[in-house]
Amino acid sequence: MANVLNPKTDTPDPENPGDQDGPQAPLLSEPREGLPPVISDAAHLARAAEEFGAGSGPVAVDAERASGYRYGQRAYLVQLRREGVGSALVDPVACPDLAPLDAALADTEAVLHAAHQDLPCLGEVSLRPRRLFDTELAGRLLGYQRVGLGSMVERVLGLRLAKEHSAVDWSIRPLPKDWLTYAALDVEVLVDLRDELHTELEKAGKLEWALEEFAAVLAAPPKEPRPDPWRRTSGIHKVRNQRGLGVVRELWQERDRIAQERDMSPGRVLPDAGIVEAATLMPRTAQELGAIKPFGVRLGRRYLTTWIKAVNRVRDMSPAELPQPGTPGDGPPPTNRWADRDPAAARRLEAARATVTSIAERVVMPTENLLQPDLVRRLSWAPPGSVDADSVAEHLRDNGARAWQVALTAEKLAAALAKANE
Repeated sequence: MANVLNPKTDTPDPENPGDQDGPQAPLLSEPREGLPPVISDAAHLARAAEEFGAGSGPVAVDAERASGYRYGQRAYLVQLRREGVGSALVDPVACPDLAPLDAALADTEAVLHAAHQDLPCLGEVSLRPRRLFDTELAGRLLGYQRVGLGSMVERVLGLRLAKEHSAVDWSIRPLPKDWLTYAALDVEVLVDLRDELHTELEKAGKLEWALEEFAAVLAAPPKEPRPDPWRRTSGIHKVRNQRGLGVVRELWQERDRIAQERDMSPGRVLPDAGIVEAATLMPRTAQELGAIKPFGVRLGRRYLTTWIKAVNRVRDMSPAELPQPGTPGDGPPPTNRWADRDPAAARRLEAARATVTSIAERVVMPTENLLQPDLVRRLSWAPPGSVDADSVAEHLRDNGARAWQVALTAEKLAAALAKANE
């Protein structure tokens, strides 16, 4: 294994000094069996399903989306690889139902990198793994600071993956050969990476933790739609009044409608910066609005009448029709307000965070993988009535913590909270 690194520090391992100045890892440039043809009809899909069902070992799976180009997060290419079969590239636009592959691989462990990103779009084409090994999540649990696929392949396998096509528009047809080669290489060594990480997890005593995490990823329900998604507009903090927030809301909703109709990324219709500037300046005419740069070019100009109508709708709204500056959530308030609102809760939070950080450093992993920050906040803001290990453990479990997380943290968190309450 070239370039052996210390997972905790992401620096050359002092126990392997000879690797520090070694040659650059070789670049993977072609799939081992050559570039497979893209599967784009039912007959070839059925044949691939039969072949993959007869393969052995885990199956590597990846998907390419057109984020930043198209509306939504659908898959525009699906890649698979399995021992005894080789690689396959599937066009989910031409073959929107991958149920034959799903049935053939029903009992097979799927290896994905950052599975939470790809599972939703794979589910849309009926490819739903029942068992999972997530190489990115495994890297996090092992304390790797860089967990991108390229970084991990280089560190663990001593090979380099080219990543120059990671942000291209995968919705175009036909897909260029070099893009397809890039996509095929993403699954080329994914099972090899999985095998090395599996061994590392066993040696570190973290394999059972990882299996719990992988099962939790598969069992996670679909994300609920945000009640006010427009509040995620970048730069909205610059808008200081309710009428300005109303403009953000109306322009965001018009943009989303247009983006969906045109199957375009909303940011390509109108950038967030334009929405926020319009909400700040409150232009009265199309001419004034068009003077704001994003509204004077491309689709901003084409839909200028739509935009100014949205702004003027807000101008005529009553205060009751305008959005409130903030919407209450089901969790605790922002932590920067705790010291004033509830000093005791602020002390508990400080103690709980310090405890989680200490445990995370000991087991060598990010604090957010040991225990989600929101869970720590909820526990600190509204701890159980009796702050002991059992009640804290129950609180953690009720809020989604896995068994291994509870076992590592409950007792120490209970002691920290009790001391902060003194």
